[in-house]
Formats: sequence, structure tokens, C-alpha cells
Amino acid sequence: MSLPVPLSAVRSFEAAARRRSFKAAAAELNLTASAVSHAIRKMEEALGVALFERAGQGVTLTPAGEALLEHVGRAFEELHRGLDLVAARGPQLLRLHCAPSFAAQWLTPRLARFLADHPGFEVRLAAGMDYARFTTDEFDADIVYGPPRGEGLVVVPLCTETVMPLCDPVRAARIRTPADLLDQVLIQSDNKLVRWPLWFARNDLPAPRPLGVRFDRSFLAIAAAADGLGVALESTLLAEREIASGRLVAPLLGRARDVTYVGHHLVFPAATRRRAPLRTFTRWLAGELGIDPGLAELV
Repeated sequence: MSLPVPLSAVRSFEAAARRRSFKAAAAELNLTASAVSHAIRKMEEALGVALFERAGQGVTLTPAGEALLEHVGRAFEELHRGLDLVAARGPQLLRLHCAPSFAAQWLTPRLARFLADHPGFEVRLAAGMDYARFTTDEFDADIVYGPPRGEGLVVVPLCTETVMPLCDPVRAARIRTPADLLDQVLIQSDNKLVRWPLWFARNDLPAPRPLGVRFDRSFLAIAAAADGLGVALESTLLAEREIASGRLVAPLLGRARDVTYVGHHLVFPAATRRRAPLRTFTRWLAGELGIDPGLAELV
């Protein structure tokens, strides 16, 4: 479908409207200011409407110009996304935000293998408790802990996690039954969805008064338990390295009722789901976790 005006003129209009200056638009497009002014004048003649009001050295948009800019701006944004989607030049960049403990305990130890399997891939990882807002296109995706928030997001539940008491082997030798935990130092994790009162209720015991050490991150609680400070109630997914090395053990494995839940989700805006780096990462993530997170959403 042909346009009533050349695409080059539309580009000149978008730059001038965004910058509110013909001169600044010309510098951005590597044109002369007179060339930009001429293109916009021809565009106005073709459309039969004034797009700018010229005042001295500056310009302002007319109501028609403001209305057109809204549509043209979205069109160029979609064009850039399409070019980014299919571009094969340069590294494949994934910009990922992640919950801190998942990033430290599970994801980061695997990144070397992921990058080795995907030459030319680049990962920029930021970790924080606040969710990525996706309003500035700063991130492609977020691995969140807890219920996802936001509208227009694709939400992929990750694997089911098992939460159980974990401690060092020396302490574990003194723990035979759930009631034995009443005499132990219990490490508190303030931001966990599953905490000690829930675990004790699941095992038909009253929860003791909180004493001992408190942390606001699971990776700190896991490290403290491995160093012998007490018993942590943590996800075996996040503590898998410490369990594999023997620094942490589950003293009540098979002798208590543990808690299972889906604690983490991969979320991303629907508009970014076709980005090649995100699709590659999501397939790899599913394979590492041994799950099928509904990859049809990305195709």
C-alpha cells in the first residue's frame, strides 16, 4: 500500500516533531535544515493540513501534528522492534531482571554453561526486589518471586519448589523429629512466602517465638545455615549447590510434611515475546528446570 507522502518526509516530520526543531532534526538525520523544512512543507501540501506552527527559530505542533505524531511514533517504534527481531549482526543481547536469591543461587552459576552453548550471546543481569516496570524498554524479561504484577504481561510459571528445614551436618545429627526444631536456632527469612509458622502448622506443632538471626534474602539465610548459625527453612532449588556439596542437609527428609509451591515466574511484555534472545533463553531455562513453561506463547 503506497503512502500519500514519501517515507523520508515522514521520518523528517517525526524527528522535527519529537525534537521541536527543524535544525535539531536535520542534525539527527544528517540533512540540512532547509531540506527538512522543504520535506515537511511538501508533506503539509499533500495532506492539506498544517502540521507545525513556526515561531522565530522554533516550531510547535498544531493539533493535527500532535495527532499524527502519536501514530507515527508508534509506527517507528514497531519498525525498530521488527528490525531488532530479525537482525543477525552483532551479539544477541538479553537484558534480564531477576529476583536476587534466584540470580545468586541458581541462575548465575549456570550462566557460563549457557554462554558456552550460545556463542555471540550477551547477558545483562540486574537483581533487585522491585519488579521490572518495562516502561522504558530497559529489560526484556524478569524472573520474579511471588505473584507477578502488571498488565499486558506474559506470565510463565517456573518449577514447583520444595521448602524444608536445612542445616549443617553437625546440627542435623541432633534433629530426629519436627519437635526437635523447637530447641534449635531458627533462621528467619523475612521476605519468604513460606515461613516457619506455616511449616510448624503443617506439622501440627505450635510455632515458637521468633528468635535468632533474621535475613531479608534467601541466599543470606542459606549461607548462614551452611556456616552453622541455625536451621533455615528454604527451597531445595535455591540451596541445591550447598546440598550437593554436603554443606547443607535436610535432617527431617521423609519424616516431616514439607511445603511445595511455585515461587518464581518468568514475565515479559507481550510485545517482546518474539525477540530471538528471549526465545533462546526461555527454551534453555525450561530445559534446565525440566519443565514445559508454555513456549507456544513465544512462537
